[in-house]
Amino acid sequence: MPKMKTNRGAAKRFKTTGSGKIVRNKAFSSHILTKKSTKRKRGLRKSGLVDSTNQKSISRLIPYK
Repeated sequence: MPKMKTNRGAAKRFKTTGSGKIVRNKAFSSHILTKKSTKRKRGLRKSGLVDSTNQKSISRLIPYK
């Protein structure tokens, strides 16, 4: 059986933790920042975990990461 190909777009966006959870960056932080509160922008800087409902599909995209 041939090796699986990694989805390169997903590989740049997601990382796997030691325990197997998938880490992502939060959206809505690149532009139109004037109307967003400082607290909201500060929270967007931090990374978040991928929800359990999406974890299986994303782990298929990044099999070796």
